[in-house]
Amino acid sequence: MEGLRSKKAFICDMDGVIYHGNNLLPGAMDFVEWLKEKGKKFLFLTNSSERSPRELSQKLARLGMDVDESHFYTSALSTAAFLSQQRPGGSAFVIGEAGLIQALYQAGLTMNNVDPDYVVVGETRTYSYEKIEHAVVLVRAGALLIGTNPDLTGPTERGIVPATGALVKPIELATGKTAYFLGKPNPLMMRHALKLLGTTPEETVIVGDRMDTDIIAGIESELETVLVLSGVTNQNNLKTFGYRPNIVLNGVGDILTAP
Repeated sequence: MEGLRSKKAFICDMDGVIYHGNNLLPGAMDFVEWLKEKGKKFLFLTNSSERSPRELSQKLARLGMDVDESHFYTSALSTAAFLSQQRPGGSAFVIGEAGLIQALYQAGLTMNNVDPDYVVVGETRTYSYEKIEHAVVLVRAGALLIGTNPDLTGPTERGIVPATGALVKPIELATGKTAYFLGKPNPLMMRHALKLLGTTPEETVIVGDRMDTDIIAGIESELETVLVLSGVTNQNNLKTFGYRPNIVLNGVGDILTAP
């Protein structure tokens, strides 16, 4: 644990690590204060595409944490950066929330529900059959299918709920097309995170609650990995994966207190 605490930089997931919905998780406040007091470089790397970095900073402020928006990078930003590189000035039909739409606009893409280059799906609470139907028509007509992240579920204060991977599935099944996902564990997102931090993999640790995104992303990027059991993974389903994190903790606060 001393080796872990001596790392120069920390990449942290948010949902299931720092909070569940609007409920702060035990130890999260102490952990963030420790990062700042020790002068650690840190980045909240979230597969959620609903909110912009400013909104995420404001959300933590409402929960009692003061974290500048420069410490956040989302799957929406990763998606927007990728699409703007692939097709500068392209267009998209979006099933998602304001954070995703804003990121796409800022990257130079426009919204288009007639003949877009892409159909982009992210987390949303306005998911409907009408939107699925229209997305299917557009993908069948040639639009490329993009998902902001592959997560099938996510943790909230109400329990486990569907996430982007689940929302994309009906479109994939109806079109026979496979979505390309930009969030963790996509190596593009991990490389961008390390560039933002200005650190090497050897100097950096990733902390997350998901084996299939956070931990595998860290393993494949050669980072030290810490799994916390405060989100979607528990001791039982941990055993179903063919790979292991370096460290397993009950919650993020244990990084400070575990011997």
